[in-house]
Amino acid sequence: MNYTYILKCADGTYYTGWTNDITKRLSNHNKGIASKYTRTRRPVELAYLEEFDTKEEAKKIEEETAKTVLSIENEADKQAEAILEADKNKAEGIKAKEITSSEDVLDKYILAKL
Repeated sequence: MNYTYILKCADGTYYTGWTNDITKRLSNHNKGIASKYTRTRRPVELAYLEEFDTKEEAKKIEEETAKTVLSIENEADKQAEAILEADKNKAEGIKAKEITSSEDVLDKYILAKL
């Protein structure tokens, strides 16, 4: 079997990948030998797992999922920047919009996929 997975890193970010041995891959991520990204963000925990018959299917979904995760994280960064800018302009009466963290949005995204 082949799998697409999402890991939640210790710093609150997410990592998306694919593998044909999820137990070994998760162990390697937590040992710091699976990817440069997760090496400095350990420990990681499995947040989502989907099974596929072929590696091509798993890779395709991994690419699509990674783009979605990145898009959500980028949007949260933009919202955070808007909050900071609003705080700087508070004296001018500009109100800050409420921000939803990328972690909250990604948790909802993962739950929706389940």
